[in-house]
Amino acid sequence: MISFCVLLLVLQIKHLVCDYFLQGKYMLGKFKIFPDYILPLLAHSAVHGVTMAGIALLWGYEHFVLMGLVDLITHFVVDRVKASPKLLGRWKPDNKYFWWALGVDQYCHHAIAIAMALWIVGFRL
Repeated sequence: MISFCVLLLVLQIKHLVCDYFLQGKYMLGKFKIFPDYILPLLAHSAVHGVTMAGIALLWGYEHFVLMGLVDLITHFVVDRVKASPKLLGRWKPDNKYFWWALGVDQYCHHAIAIAMALWIVGFRL
């Protein structure tokens, strides 16, 4: 249980660093329309995936590459739904739905982090 809690804290720090401190101006191109959003969003998601793989490797998880790919893919999908001008990205900060969308986005990322932490520590039902 302690290992799970520590890992979850590490994954939350990873999320903070990757989503905010390491997200450069180029990566904000994820708000553009198709196909211009693909490479910026892929770059942002790759930062998450590589960092996740590194954490899983340090934790001794043998399928660390798979874990990194899962994080990359899930981050790409969740962020695209939030950023797409045709989906949740159509609202601006002066609209309450913008904040709802941001909250749902962050909830999804945190729920995925919990699932990944359980996966790494070997939780079985």
